Amino acid sequence: MEAGSGTHGMHAEGSEASGPPLAIVGARLVPVDGPPRADATLVALDGRIAAIGGRDVPIPDGATVIEAGGRWLLPGFIDAHTHLGVHEEGEGWAGQDVNETTAAVTAIVRALDAINPADQGFRDALAGGVLVANVNPGSANAIGGQTVALRCAGRTVDEMVLRHPSGMKSALGENPKRVHGEAKRMPATRLGTAAVIRKALNDARNYLRKQAEAPEGTTLDVDLELEALGMVLRREIPWRQHCHRADDIATAMRIAEEFGYDLVVDHGTEAHLLADILAARDIPVIIGPLFTSRSKVELRQRSLANPGILARAGVRIALTTDHPVVPINFLVHQATLSMKEGLDPETALASLTANPARILGLDHRLGTLSAGKDATMALWSGDPLDVMERVEMAFIDGREVYRHPHAG
Repeated sequence: MEAGSGTHGMHAEGSEASGPPLAIVGARLVPVDGPPRADATLVALDGRIAAIGGRDVPIPDGATVIEAGGRWLLPGFIDAHTHLGVHEEGEGWAGQDVNETTAAVTAIVRALDAINPADQGFRDALAGGVLVANVNPGSANAIGGQTVALRCAGRTVDEMVLRHPSGMKSALGENPKRVHGEAKRMPATRLGTAAVIRKALNDARNYLRKQAEAPEGTTLDVDLELEALGMVLRREIPWRQHCHRADDIATAMRIAEEFGYDLVVDHGTEAHLLADILAARDIPVIIGPLFTSRSKVELRQRSLANPGILARAGVRIALTTDHPVVPINFLVHQATLSMKEGLDPETALASLTANPARILGLDHRLGTLSAGKDATMALWSGDPLDVMERVEMAFIDGREVYRHPHAG
């Protein structure tokens, strides 16, 4: 992991792992940001896409050559809201590290420090073509902590990191008021949750002002919590707002306007009711999970039609499984079934690739296939928006990380 600027040395992109030269020939290449290309060749060098073209593209000496035979080559899918590795599957209490519920504000905690790369969910992700995931703390707290964007394969979390931190998790609505209300501490209401968030952000704003006004040569004590919130106020990372109901989404926008940070709406079950406002303010929505029952009041308007409504209003959307709420390998199926309810195919595919890459600040590296970007891609048996098709092979930074047992 490369060190970044600032006291933490945390705001950085991970370094790439170089693999041997790779050439995939004879593929139906779907770049996402342009028309598909038949009988295409893609060459990867040092973990990046070096060239895309036809059969006449030169193949480097010593390259691993894969004959695609017309199979579909697409960018790796990205789930921008998961709990991979911090809410482990099949581990029970021992694998649950998603919420530090001992305080309402835990901006200091980092998902990075609790991720287990051996979690079964990472293997499922590869099988579903999800090669990059953003891992969030949970939604029990008003401010839950720092998120991290990861490759979905690696021995240690440090070698998997793409961007850390990639955002600050916050929650409005039922979860924080229930968790902390039951513990007889603030917040126990929606107004209390908003107050807790505003106080923490105001403390961070005062902290930054003291830093800026300190005489040259003065050494001030470092507060890791306020440093983390300061990254939000300096617009270095986005505020990742868990909210379902329209009134909570309005509160999220109100606080974001007050403090001037970049807002991303996570879940957004009723975001379609405010779609025009979200579009006008260029606030993206990571919508989902969509394969769930209406298990609480906030989910009454959960519908597979909502992604299409948001997209037609001009809102940038990404789809999420909220893994393990919905198994991460079902991410693409949420797009397919949303298409049945009005989401156009182009946006459906972008909601799994280009849009989440942009939301995570990784669109210069991921989300589409073009020269210079990471060779993070999946070879599908056919159109991934057809539920009968499957991932045959997957590559991260040009290295093979998955092969279906029955792949040719």
